[in-house]
Amino acid sequence: MTSLVVIEGPFPSPTHPMPNSVVTRFAPSPTGFLHIGGARTALFNWLYARHTGGKMLLRIEDTDRERSTEEAIAAIFDGLTWLGLTWDGEAVHQFARAGRHREVAEELVRRGKAYRAFETPEELAAMREKAKAEGRFARYDGTWRDRDPSEAPPGAPSVVRIKAPQEGETVIQDHVQGRVAFPNKDLDDFIILRSDGTPTYMHAVVVDDHDMGITHVIRGDDHLTNAARQTIVYEAAGWPVPDWAHLPLIHGPDGAKLSKRHGALGVEAYRGLGYLPEALRNYLARLGWAHGDDEIFSTEQAAEWFELSAVNKAAARFDFERLRNLNGHYIRETGDADLLQRLEAVLPEVEDCAALAGKLDAIRPQLLALMPALKERAKTLVELAHSAAFLAAERPLALDEKASALLDAEARRRMGRLAEALTAVGWEHDVLESAARDFAEKEGVKLGKVAQPLRAALTGSAASPPIFDVLVALGREESLARIKDQAA
Repeated sequence: MTSLVVIEGPFPSPTHPMPNSVVTRFAPSPTGFLHIGGARTALFNWLYARHTGGKMLLRIEDTDRERSTEEAIAAIFDGLTWLGLTWDGEAVHQFARAGRHREVAEELVRRGKAYRAFETPEELAAMREKAKAEGRFARYDGTWRDRDPSEAPPGAPSVVRIKAPQEGETVIQDHVQGRVAFPNKDLDDFIILRSDGTPTYMHAVVVDDHDMGITHVIRGDDHLTNAARQTIVYEAAGWPVPDWAHLPLIHGPDGAKLSKRHGALGVEAYRGLGYLPEALRNYLARLGWAHGDDEIFSTEQAAEWFELSAVNKAAARFDFERLRNLNGHYIRETGDADLLQRLEAVLPEVEDCAALAGKLDAIRPQLLALMPALKERAKTLVELAHSAAFLAAERPLALDEKASALLDAEARRRMGRLAEALTAVGWEHDVLESAARDFAEKEGVKLGKVAQPLRAALTGSAASPPIFDVLVALGREESLARIKDQAA
């Protein structure tokens, strides 16, 4: 566990050493669910921290008080916990540190690295209109950069602006993007403290990252321009600049930025859809990072192999079918008892499986016995639940369209004769299979003409686990009752 270290002024010199070990952070804004891009960012921070023997901290950037909610914060905690991405120490809430942010801003003013600006909204609007008329990007023109605050009207509100360099360029050495240079003429004297005393994001992030001892900032490449502005704040404060690693964004299958129209969901939704956390971790790790041609690997292997230099610059494409297939692999590899526990955890959320959830305790032995066959066909826990729902179905079973077609008049008469044939045999897999084959031979039909209507009668569906496994799982009494229900 680690605690937040608050470094008071005067500020350390530029040669102040950073911690020897790597410290990363995941810093989401609690204005909505933990989306899949945020989960990938958290995973990469977590993997790099584990790879280097360092720590990953969690900071909730809740300065947007109108949009931040307790529900969103809880969703972030729950999503990370379900994914298995544990953080070190207590989560830091950015809003609670507003006093520290103001303190640093005031110190920068005292040291001449920032200044108070007293423009009115009308003056700023005129500044923007002038830039537009001249075909320039709207940027602050530095009116108050070298003026004395005493020139301002008494009691006039002011903001604090950083005194950014006006010539040359600010260079970002990025582990993923390489060397990125920003002309300083495009980075104006941006605001770090608003007129109401609240910090801007650009300032609060720097203060928090410094005080938390963050050595590596790993985040989406939509923050790359922010890195240039934040570097200016670091250098103004005389603080070491952390290592940067800006990750490519995640795109949909069509190459456009991943969005709701692609089916992009919050992490909690993937849990409800029946995905396993280890499968999602494996899949997310491959979105923008690779270790040779390895596609399937454990989280431990990913942590052992993970290097920022192996992260791609190009955007990754989210392929839902590949995720489903990968999840199916993990379902097949999960032990039967473990898988049953996981199914039980999500079952209340699965649509059309209320009966299965309600009878789970009663049918647990049958479900566990049938699990090896069930998990061979399922790619999600939801699919597994639906394929097992027949175990808890009320008699007489409701038949789906394909099952009804299989149970035509001839098949129903045959089911009556089959029930009589099975009544006298032992209820073991091989015995039942042998009896069914003998029955089909006596009927003068292939086994499928017996097995397919039998499947429909036992499960209400044309698809199920192997039919003799189903007979054993349901047991003699229930199986014969279901067959007779459909017999003519």
